Amino acid sequence: MFCAFEGKPWILRLYGQARAVQPDDTDWDECSGLFPPLLGARQVFDVTVTECQTSCGFGVPLYDFVGQRDLMHSWADRRGPDGLTQYQRQKNARSIDGFDAHLPASVVEP
Repeated sequence: MFCAFEGKPWILRLYGQARAVQPDDTDWDECSGLFPPLLGARQVFDVTVTECQTSCGFGVPLYDFVGQRDLMHSWADRRGPDGLTQYQRQKNARSIDGFDAHLPASVVEP
């Protein structure tokens, strides 16, 4: 679901199937290459949209975009590649609701 926080009040809902593409997957370079490089990136979602729906966003509040935060870049740079892998093993192996997060083998296996 996407909400317009400025301009015309719209909500866009997308329906379909998604799959997570992770750094160990063969199409990682192709998919992640569509975005600016981000040290610490764990996955990209490849979404096949089969249906979409718009509705009014009259209840969506207005927000001003100030800018991107640089915290992810500086945090990941301080940890380095090995530190990021260790962090992901410790903190990201399971989802918040207790499910296996399906981390890439390069992260799970030391």
